[in-house]
Amino acid sequence: MVPMTSSTASTGGLFDTPFSIGATVLAAVAALVGVLFAWTGYSAAGTDEATAALPLLGFELNILTGFVGLLFAFGIALVALVAALYMEPGFGE
Repeated sequence: MVPMTSSTASTGGLFDTPFSIGATVLAAVAALVGVLFAWTGYSAAGTDEATAALPLLGFELNILTGFVGLLFAFGIALVALVAALYMEPGFGE
């Protein structure tokens, strides 16, 4: 293992700064919302009805719109996770 020196870049963790904590929480919530969209769309495919509704929001989903919601939410989660990992703590440092 190579020791860290002052010239090598230090990698920040997910819980180092308040911004990183917020971005990590946003990534986790977005991933859970994506799974909820996918689950609701998938559950509509197994019923006689063509659509299903989200429990709190009431949007009608089929398997295609559930998958699109999954991809959209996972995209938000990925961007938030990358921001949490690589964002610098401040501009003045």
